[in-house]
Amino acid sequence: MKTFKMLSLGVVNDEEVINYPLQDGIIINQENSHRSWVLEMLMDLEYQETFQKMMNSGDIYDVKVVISYPDNEPATFQVAIYGVKVMGDQISVLMKGTLKRARRKYAESLLSELLEDGLEGTELLERFEHDMRTRPGLRKDGAKT
Repeated sequence: MKTFKMLSLGVVNDEEVINYPLQDGIIINQENSHRSWVLEMLMDLEYQETFQKMMNSGDIYDVKVVISYPDNEPATFQVAIYGVKVMGDQISVLMKGTLKRARRKYAESLLSELLEDGLEGTELLERFEHDMRTRPGLRKDGAKT
């Protein structure tokens, strides 16, 4: 098994990615035949009801996770929520799932979409720099309109 620091979590919901602030997080590659990953995060108690409802639904969710370094491209996982536990004034959320296989790099996909939108010159550069910092969902990921 290999463990990594989880820096951020975004849950893909219809046309958008909803980001949840983490107090702490760890992600574990179980390195098994199922290519399973375990994600556990600590977050504010205010998100208990949200994640409890998600767990109770039994649905599979796409989540975008930044691992190890803030500048890393988010990795997309398909996960189920296995536990939501209150720990003082925080909750622990346990997810298990698999890594969605590689797609084109974010920068390439973003640039392609901005060019498709007809941006050019200074406007293209400014929008590209802004979106590289904020990492909005891409149409090809089904997360941007």
